[in-house]
Amino acid sequence: MKRALDFFWPAVGLAAVVASFWLLAREFQGQSVGAEVWGHLKAIPPHRYALAVASTVLAYAALAWYDRIALLHLGVRHISWTFVSICSFTTYALSHNIGASVFSGAMVRYRAYTSKGLTGAQVAVLVALCSFTFALGTILLGGLVLTLEPEQLGRLEGLLPAALTNTSTAMAIGFGLLGFVVLYIVGSVLRLKPLRIGGFRIEYPRPEITARQMIAAPMELIGAAGIIYFALPEQGNPGFFVVLAVFLASFSAGLVSNAPGGLGVFELVFIKAMPNMPKTEVLAALLVFRLLYLIIPLIFALIVVVLFERGRLIQTLRAARSGADGDECGPQN
Repeated sequence: MKRALDFFWPAVGLAAVVASFWLLAREFQGQSVGAEVWGHLKAIPPHRYALAVASTVLAYAALAWYDRIALLHLGVRHISWTFVSICSFTTYALSHNIGASVFSGAMVRYRAYTSKGLTGAQVAVLVALCSFTFALGTILLGGLVLTLEPEQLGRLEGLLPAALTNTSTAMAIGFGLLGFVVLYIVGSVLRLKPLRIGGFRIEYPRPEITARQMIAAPMELIGAAGIIYFALPEQGNPGFFVVLAVFLASFSAGLVSNAPGGLGVFELVFIKAMPNMPKTEVLAALLVFRLLYLIIPLIFALIVVVLFERGRLIQTLRAARSGADGDECGPQN
């Protein structure tokens, strides 16, 4: 059964990519997409590109903070910020693109942090807490969006059942999401017993850890959404709050689809949720997002992995050579 699931989820991701690209092709049918998108990319002012780059730095700085928060939860303080930042950057650059976060995320962290003395169990807790911190940010911002502007869910009409896109349902979902966040904060402050949801168990961290989570998680999502916001033209731009709302829905859809990097799914949902803007303008902004948030970090991450593994290999060979030399120099019978 397990082997079947190993093939099932990649197949689901591939099917999601193919279906999304087919639907995107229908959306842009009859348009000279390449020329128009290239024109929009050249029309983005340099200062807005700079702001998009700054948003990328903010997002990845917050992701590094995820790891630091998890290490503080474990009581680990001897690992430098530099090492944590590089490890986090590499982990997320790979998992965002590859999609197989269990392999590309957990395995990279395991290789990195065990070299600094952490046990496999500690790394497992670190990975789980980082994942939950991201989920917490999505729940918090999603709850705020649906509570303050429940009509934003109507942008997904046609993609979601009508019962889920009306304002009453949206507001109810928003209050439910915020209620979960409040419960988590109260549980942390009062040091309640672990929360169990089915087979999932949530250990309440110390209040100072929770406070950091409540800042870092929204900061990462706001930074990521800011890349698209600044890449969109100022004229006709619906505003940051709307872009954030659409980003949360699109990014979540990409994750649920299991498509590598949400490829196709993310773009389809985002474009469908922005009907009042020219599709090619939105697509150009999404290409900027993929370039800054996914592709460029992936290139640097691969370089970091190669250099790290090269360094580990050199250490292993030196240790083996030293051991061999020691045996040769040892007492002879």
